[in-house]
Amino acid sequence: MSLSTHILDTSTGLPAQGVSMELVAVDVASKKAEGTPLETATTDNDGRYRFTVDPEPGTYRLRFDTAGYFGDKASLYPFVDIHFTVTEAGPSHLHVPLLLSPFGYSTYRGS
Repeated sequence: MSLSTHILDTSTGLPAQGVSMELVAVDVASKKAEGTPLETATTDNDGRYRFTVDPEPGTYRLRFDTAGYFGDKASLYPFVDIHFTVTEAGPSHLHVPLLLSPFGYSTYRGS
């Protein structure tokens, strides 16, 4: 299964360029992220990133460094975590969009 993301900054109406992120496997029993990130990345000029790692069935956390993105601007969330589960019967591609502003965010399963 392939994985991608796209971040839009709803406070500017523009793609969120240069947002750092990491993908980590989660141990469901302990509900904790496990070990070294599977991949770390940064969004491109269009706010997009397609991961080179293809997640196997399991649960994952995608962490976005929003404090780094907003810099000196006032913001509430230093990072945004999105947890999701990959299943055998799931889609062959998972797209995880993030709509982001300094004081809120929203996500959904894209296509």
